[in-house]
Amino acid sequence: MKHLMLALAAVTLAACATSPAYGPAAKEGAMGYASQQIETGRYRVSYTDADAGKGRNLALLRAAEITLLDSKDWFEVTAEYADTTQGRSGGSSISIGGGSGSYGRSSGVGVGVGIGIPLGGGSTGKTTVVLEIVTGAGPKPDNAAAYDARSVDMNLRGQVQ
Repeated sequence: MKHLMLALAAVTLAACATSPAYGPAAKEGAMGYASQQIETGRYRVSYTDADAGKGRNLALLRAAEITLLDSKDWFEVTAEYADTTQGRSGGSSISIGGGSGSYGRSSGVGVGVGIGIPLGGGSTGKTTVVLEIVTGAGPKPDNAAAYDARSVDMNLRGQVQ
C-alpha cells in the first residue's frame, strides 16, 4: 500500500510538471503564447512554459507564425528578455529576469530580481520569454538576430505537442 501511494504521488507530480500543448495562454501569466502588434511590421511575442529553453523555442515558433501570417519572409529579434519564477506551493517566490535588445545603433541590457509573497497560494516554476520582432519581406538580413520564418517554422514545429 505504501508503494502504491508513493507511485501515485510521483505520477501526480509528473503530471503537474508537464507543459501544456502549444497554443494561446488562457489568461495573462498562464502557460502558452501571447502576441501583440505594436505597429505595422512590429510585434511583441511571449511564451510561458515550465522549461526556459522550450519556452524560447516556442516564442520563436510563434514569431515565425506571425511573420508568415503577415505575408513576410523573415523576422528580426530586436529585444528579448525572460522572467523566471521559482516558487513553492503556499510560499514565497523569487523572480529573476534579464534581457538585451538592439535596434539600429541603439542597444541595452537589463537585469532584475524580485521577491514576492503570494496571497492566494504559491506558484510553480515557469519562465516567460518575451521577444520584440520586426518582420520583413525579401532576402533575410545578414544578422545573427534575423531568422527565416519558414525555416524556423519547419524546424521548431516538431516541439509542438
